[in-house]
Amino acid sequence: MNTSHSLVRQRTSRLLPARRLLQGLISVSVLLTAGGVWAQTQAAEPEATATTTPWLNSSLTAPLFYQLLLGEINVQSGDPGTGYSLILDAARKQRSGELYQRAVDIALQARSGDAALTAAQAWARDLPDSTEADRFVLQILLALNRPGDTGPVLSSLLKRASGRSERNDTINAIPLAFARVLDKALALKVVRESLEPSLRQPESAAAAWTTIGRLEMAQDLDAQALASARKGQAADPASVFPALLALELMERGTDGAEAIVINQLKAGPPPAPTPATTPSQQTAVTLTYARILLDLQRNTEARTQLDALTTQQPQLAEPWLLLATLDVQDNRLPQATRALETFMGLARNDGAAPSARGLTQAFLLMAQIAEKQKDFTAASAWLDRIENAEDIMAAQMRRASLLARQGQMSQARAMLRNQPERRPDDARLKLVAEAQLLREFKAWQDAFDVYGEAVQRFPDDNDLLYDQAMMAEKIERLDTMEQLLRQLIARKPDHHHAYNALGYSLAERGQRLPEAKALIEQAVALEPNDAYIQDSLGWVEFRLGNVRQALNILKAAYARRPDPEIAAHLGEVLWTQGQQDEAKKVWREGLLLASDNETLHTTLKRFDVTP
Repeated sequence: MNTSHSLVRQRTSRLLPARRLLQGLISVSVLLTAGGVWAQTQAAEPEATATTTPWLNSSLTAPLFYQLLLGEINVQSGDPGTGYSLILDAARKQRSGELYQRAVDIALQARSGDAALTAAQAWARDLPDSTEADRFVLQILLALNRPGDTGPVLSSLLKRASGRSERNDTINAIPLAFARVLDKALALKVVRESLEPSLRQPESAAAAWTTIGRLEMAQDLDAQALASARKGQAADPASVFPALLALELMERGTDGAEAIVINQLKAGPPPAPTPATTPSQQTAVTLTYARILLDLQRNTEARTQLDALTTQQPQLAEPWLLLATLDVQDNRLPQATRALETFMGLARNDGAAPSARGLTQAFLLMAQIAEKQKDFTAASAWLDRIENAEDIMAAQMRRASLLARQGQMSQARAMLRNQPERRPDDARLKLVAEAQLLREFKAWQDAFDVYGEAVQRFPDDNDLLYDQAMMAEKIERLDTMEQLLRQLIARKPDHHHAYNALGYSLAERGQRLPEAKALIEQAVALEPNDAYIQDSLGWVEFRLGNVRQALNILKAAYARRPDPEIAAHLGEVLWTQGQQDEAKKVWREGLLLASDNETLHTTLKRFDVTP
């Protein structure tokens, strides 16, 4: 009996390679069927009953069949080189795109990029109308990091694209295709040459200039990218493509980018009411613009955009979530609750993956609203609804805040400390969460100690070192703060925040003002578009007695980013120059932005002013 079972096992093991080979041949037959060479067959297991299979007339000859059979045998038996040669030869004989693709796949699986390129180029030559062949050639050339050779195939793809929509889609896909190319300057040169005909065509010029701008932006040539966006908008003022590029530049702080967005919103059609739950490109411009305005704390302008979107397209979920975020910031809690309820209703009906993260954010906001209303039970109930493991720490941070607000700071800290570490960076995240909680409740010494512990555990983390320095200033250990910041500058000479923090600290105390100015100017050189660094520069100029220059700098910084601390500084300079009404106006705006800003309140108290 044991011998019989052994024989069965041996026979079965011998059948397995044959079965895999049969499956390989069936896959080839499917490819040939798609090319009109052979009819598709179905695999039958040995125990299955015979069924009639419809066979079609085929040009597959016996020699070709055995050539394909031998090619697949070699691939299955670990000799992909021979199998590749046999399949490629058959592809050339049959002029079959499916067999060419099979040859390319074999070469790629064998990690032979040159062989894959040879097969793809032969495919493109034999079937010059095949867009798929050109796409394979382009992808393989880019994978081999040969952007200089992509010009002809890129031009071929662009010429073959039919209709405005397809051509623009092809053009817009180019930056992503070239994203991993090392020689980005060469990539820009090749793409620009290939797009020359498109730049001269009104229906594709906006997309072409946008693609050029994206490749320029990939090299941090933001000024050139801005110029390209302007040229694209000049070619078609209503096109969303230059506006989308301008939004990315706006996020990077590029002056002049916002004007392109505003021009497009004026020229383009307004988002039309539609039952679709996916934002259109026009809607995406408005939505992204609103999100950036929120980040810049330009809440009034953000609200204008979001109110328009929720009115015109109430079925879109994301605008409601952004509007709720804005309402919570502005302490409009009933309005925020209504917006969140609308968002949650829409998100539950949307099966898209982002809805899960959006719902988590909504639950956190609902918990925050309940916390503001001192309904800690409701806040905890909202946090209980968060199930996404990646967001558990955010929920626990909120829970810790609830405990701290109820006078249970030690329990809050213990809860954060006891969180399991599921991922490598969870240990760091826990310490940062504890320090942030302590900062929220102005427990500066404890926060300094926690950051010190974090720096010991993660000594190469520049952000932790910077945060510890900021806490050193809060507990008036100014020598320690300066020591930590200079250590950070020595470690990372381009850390603009470190230069700015040290320079501003000296300027605020009226100490070593020429050195403070030099430090801040270094920060400006590293990050010229940062409004907070400009604020520091204006403040040190004021301390040095350069009032007119300080006023110009602070006005520009406040226009770029309305912020309560910048408002405090600008208002003070205005007040000292006899412009009391203007100073009060700026201070009032600052209080609307953040009614609890410490710098602003200190300034108002010093001047005994109620704006």
